[in-house]
Amino acid sequence: MRMAESVENRTPMTGGRRSRPNERPLAERHAEVVAAACRAIEAAVEPPDLDALAQGAGMSRFHFHRVFKRVTGVTPRAYIAGHRGDRVREALQTSRTVTDAIYDAGFNSSGRFYAASSEMLGMAPSTFRRGGGGETIRFAVGECSLGSILVAATEKGICSILLGDEPDRLVRELEDRFPKAELAGGEPEFESLVARVVGLVEAPALGHDLPLDIRGTAFQQRVWQALREIPAGETASYSGLAAAVGSPRASRAVASACAANPLAIAIPCHRVVRSDGAVGGYRWGVERKQTLLAREASRAVVE
Repeated sequence: MRMAESVENRTPMTGGRRSRPNERPLAERHAEVVAAACRAIEAAVEPPDLDALAQGAGMSRFHFHRVFKRVTGVTPRAYIAGHRGDRVREALQTSRTVTDAIYDAGFNSSGRFYAASSEMLGMAPSTFRRGGGGETIRFAVGECSLGSILVAATEKGICSILLGDEPDRLVRELEDRFPKAELAGGEPEFESLVARVVGLVEAPALGHDLPLDIRGTAFQQRVWQALREIPAGETASYSGLAAAVGSPRASRAVASACAANPLAIAIPCHRVVRSDGAVGGYRWGVERKQTLLAREASRAVVE
């Protein structure tokens, strides 16, 4: 009996070790440590080394990496890259020249900056700074079963597929995205490209080999690539997509990336629905999303 009492009166163990009186929960302490690491990243001129961050947190490199990703949904490296990308975008918009922006953003050499700029910005820094200035973007507006459709392309490939009810509004949306680019009507041969896009809208389950000029942040491009891997006739949840891109806690960021998708149908963000099965939002209207999903589902049943 005494032995039983002594067992019951032992100090409880937590996480494989003896807990201390008034000790805060482990999750709370981890959140505080990660918040401090995030502040250190944001305050640093040069990207901090993972070993230094782990040492500051009082953890091993491996343990810190795992805790950081569990709390934030992204790895320390991805967080550092995302923060640096934000600094670069801000510097490019406020600095006098691209060279000034490179150093204002904390890079100590232009070579390192240009090597990373494509992933951070989705385009060359000079192009980003000019809002598309120096580029010629061909476009055409037509009609399809979903309403008006605008197709725009650079020399590299299609950069915008927009859907809507009013052609003029679609053109304004393109102008807002590339405020300094030269917009030009597509030549007759451009019509064949538009026809291929319209064909994709009418039968998205057939897939496509359209040339695409995909521009976005590193995270957006990861999400958009994952979207392209969802087969027609199937759907994924925002949380499932977040897990697929390695950021299981980033469902909201995934939803934002879907909403920022400039290539309707070609990047099938309409195939992402809520976890409860509800259709969820869609940049080009919920009714269009429902139509696309029904169209793909019916074809899957036939096959």
